[in-house]
Amino acid sequence: MADTKHSFVERLFTEHRAGLHAFFLRRLRSKADAPDLAQEVYVRMLRVSDQDAIRNPAHYLYTVANNLVKEHAALERRQAMGVDIEDAPAHEQLQALPAFDGDLDTSQRLARLNEVLKQLRPRARAAVVLKFTHELSYREIAIHLGISQQMAKKYVAQGMSHCQRRMARLG
Repeated sequence: MADTKHSFVERLFTEHRAGLHAFFLRRLRSKADAPDLAQEVYVRMLRVSDQDAIRNPAHYLYTVANNLVKEHAALERRQAMGVDIEDAPAHEQLQALPAFDGDLDTSQRLARLNEVLKQLRPRARAAVVLKFTHELSYREIAIHLGISQQMAKKYVAQGMSHCQRRMARLG
């Protein structure tokens, strides 16, 4: 079954590789992101549990690709409004979170941070937790989540940006 699923997706990608690459090149600001997003499409296609239910695989492939372009654009907009998380070491990023009132103890701060983390999409939340709690590298996060290293960086950046904004409002 797994071999069949893998060969189905591989065959689909072989047939649509050039078209998918052109699709991303037309829609992305940074052409360097095209291979990473194509890889993410491949990973997401492999995760489809019932591939027999897909009536038009090529259409589904491009739907996934289009959704990734939208996610990528939204992430770029959010990053443009915040700090570039990738430029600072992890301990500096965490120190950049706004200070709380002196009367809040550590458990209250952690409870607030936990609530903020729950607002993230599952992948972004997992990437942030793996990066800062388990101190995994972006490469290790990518392997753990089954995504590209670039997507791991983007999920961490998205998560940190969200946490910084929300904690500032709560602080």
